[in-house]
Amino acid sequence: MTVGKIGAGRAITVALAVALALSLPGSAQAGEDESAATEAVPVDAIQVDVVAANGSGCPPGTVRAISNADRTGFRMTYASFVAEAGGTADLTDRRKNCQAALLVTVPAGWTFAIAEAEYRGRIRLDSGATALHRTNYYWQGSSENNTVDHPLSGPLSGIWRADDKAYTLVYQPCEEQRILNVNTELRVDEGTSSRRNTISMGSSEGDVDTLFNFAWRRC
Repeated sequence: MTVGKIGAGRAITVALAVALALSLPGSAQAGEDESAATEAVPVDAIQVDVVAANGSGCPPGTVRAISNADRTGFRMTYASFVAEAGGTADLTDRRKNCQAALLVTVPAGWTFAIAEAEYRGRIRLDSGATALHRTNYYWQGSSENNTVDHPLSGPLSGIWRADDKAYTLVYQPCEEQRILNVNTELRVDEGTSSRRNTISMGSSEGDVDTLFNFAWRRC
């Protein structure tokens, strides 16, 4: 993992290569038929609905999911997802979480896997302070899940970004609809800092906090 600081108020990039293999009973993996994966993109639109969302980082009505117009994936936005520590911050604000249940409806004859995910938000960490962004993905009915950690250390100030790429594509079973659970957690530890340190899931760059990209496959 490398962290590049491009200057205060500009992007802080966390470049990662971690697997997002989302497991489903009976699902087909890309290794079984690599040539069939990512065959094309459906013509018909997809729909992504937030079935439920709860947690200290997402009060009611503050999470949205929007499908991309080009049908390559979807975006999630959070209106008030901020963790903070130090200064006058409350102890309860050190950790914030959001558990979102998503229903992704795709055209008949197609299935998909999550191929890539991109996250970004704003951050301010003094020297000695640390933060953690953690994501956990699992499908309804699956006993397996994936947890991915993105640790950050101060001093940092500006926009942070993390990218995950799936090495193995795991597809949802054809003609089935299952809830995709996306659990996100933010933590801050002020360490030796006496000032307030923060990390959020919101940025000013097009209001995109999390972007999921699909790999499509014909059933």
